[in-house]
Amino acid sequence: MSFQTLPSGGNKGERPWWLFAFLALAALAAISIVLNGMYTQVFGVVAKGIWVTVFVTLVAFALATLLGLLIAVLGLSSHIALRQTARFYIEIVRGIPILVLLFYVAFVGAPSLVALANYILSPLIDAGAMSKIMVRDFSLMWRAIIALTIGYAAFIAEIFRAGIQSVDEGQIEAAKALGLGRFQRFRLIIFPQAIRTIFPPLSNDFVSMVKDSSLVSVLGVADITQMGKVYAASSFRFFETYSIVAYIYLLLTIGLSLMLRSVERRMRRKNGYERRSG
Repeated sequence: MSFQTLPSGGNKGERPWWLFAFLALAALAAISIVLNGMYTQVFGVVAKGIWVTVFVTLVAFALATLLGLLIAVLGLSSHIALRQTARFYIEIVRGIPILVLLFYVAFVGAPSLVALANYILSPLIDAGAMSKIMVRDFSLMWRAIIALTIGYAAFIAEIFRAGIQSVDEGQIEAAKALGLGRFQRFRLIIFPQAIRTIFPPLSNDFVSMVKDSSLVSVLGVADITQMGKVYAASSFRFFETYSIVAYIYLLLTIGLSLMLRSVERRMRRKNGYERRSG
């Protein structure tokens, strides 16, 4: 990897010294984990939560992206009721902290949803065809995923809205003149151009969700933070434990940021090549 392909975070052509410093510290930390038995033990325990963090992040972000796209499309609808409904959702949800939303979905929304399901299925339950659904059957992990989906969808909807509105109106009118339907215009004209505007902030939200997924630990979901919290409470090794937790999150977030910036640069180069070719 050459200096030119690394993100500088500063002036063009400036070497990414911050990244070199991080890589050096990460290497030293890795050596400490291998050579120090205590750090090795802590890492082995905390690392068990990585797959939960990755699963929660990927599923919640995929669902939030789909829901956010739907809300953005509704917000750009020609019907005022749909536009106002989308705006209501965005403004209300963005005003609620993710942690509060997590508690609300887990301890208010989930029991209400189970009660509604039992009411709808009551004929089958009374007939003995199925047993009554219990709140404990609704896993805490999925409650957390739903809460993150609802919270992030509001922010992602605004990203999609801004990206879609950035497409030149003249191109949309030309597509209408060619007889393209609404879905064809979106798939062939609007989205391929909007994604160039959408991708950078969307990738930032993805990295942010990796960090915000740590909030699921308040529900006892066994992610990286929860595994660290349990180990630290039992061993009183708070410095070692939370140093490892921070180290793992830094590896995940900085690694993802570098990968997504690389994709973004490729998209820019492709866009520039297409413009020159055109």
